[in-house]
Amino acid sequence: MPERTITVIDVGGTHVRWAGWSPGRGLGAVRRVPSPSRAHRPDADVAALRAELVRLLADAVPPDGAAGVSFGAALDHRTGTVYASAPLWGAHAEPFDLRAALAAARPDVAWTVVNDVTAALLHLAGATRDRRKIMLVTVSTGIACRTIDRRTGTIPVDGCGLQGEIGHLPASTALGGAPVALDCACGRPGHVAAFASGPGIRRLAGVLRDRRGAAWDAAPLGVRTARGEPLETAFAAALDDGDPLAAELLAAATGPVADVVRTALCLDPDLDLVAFTGGVAAGLGSHYHRALLGHLRREGLYLTGERDPAWTLDRIRVCAPGEADGLVGAGLAALGTGAR
Repeated sequence: MPERTITVIDVGGTHVRWAGWSPGRGLGAVRRVPSPSRAHRPDADVAALRAELVRLLADAVPPDGAAGVSFGAALDHRTGTVYASAPLWGAHAEPFDLRAALAAARPDVAWTVVNDVTAALLHLAGATRDRRKIMLVTVSTGIACRTIDRRTGTIPVDGCGLQGEIGHLPASTALGGAPVALDCACGRPGHVAAFASGPGIRRLAGVLRDRRGAAWDAAPLGVRTARGEPLETAFAAALDDGDPLAAELLAAATGPVADVVRTALCLDPDLDLVAFTGGVAAGLGSHYHRALLGHLRREGLYLTGERDPAWTLDRIRVCAPGEADGLVGAGLAALGTGAR
């Protein structure tokens, strides 16, 4: 009997990707379109954006198919109800039963809906057999994490079916020793994502430009952005060039993330791996990794940071391309495959 192909879909704040997948054949050709989101259409009605998204997902699946959806939002892991997604819908927080909407649009399809970080973690954990607990942090348009206990194959959730919404924890950062005040995309001030997400870094860069003036204009980062390079590209290139201003920006952006990691390791020493993925972390790669380690060296765990600093530092890494793929994880979730 031929192996069944599952349609796997990854919904992010920037793009929607989908492909066919099976354990034996892997991923087929991946298609990508812009997400129907507030990020692309700031004035659009949220109900209309949601309806458009459901149509897009429903149209991607062949008749009588099975689909695994990796969804970039705070959602109830038990039911598939989406609570909120700042990148997709801004501050709008009316719950949306995505699984029910998809089932109504395509009742012939067997739908599985999981959070995008959960999906990526399932893929990573399936290939990482020698760790007790693994935390995966995604730093992209939004920020979140998930932790899996590989000994039981479980991703614990709270009473709302949530875990690891660290992007909306209170945070602070500074540039040149002066505090920075920024609002998160959810509408609240001073969250981790306000400073450390992709949009947060763009806003931080604007603060740095305004504060430094001529120094910004003369720095590689300022020169590159002035000639029209996208900030993401210019930022990585300026770090490659050793630009101190770009390094300062990265330190300010990674500080709130390092604070979360430090606390997580303090509270749960069973965490054997804290891995990073997402457009920001993957795009900056070794620069991002070094910046995190720099924070954890300067302000490590009490006593452990002095007596055995490698205990912390060796647990941190940025995932290689394809190592924590939400599309593959969505397929594993649809199959009901654990990570034990």
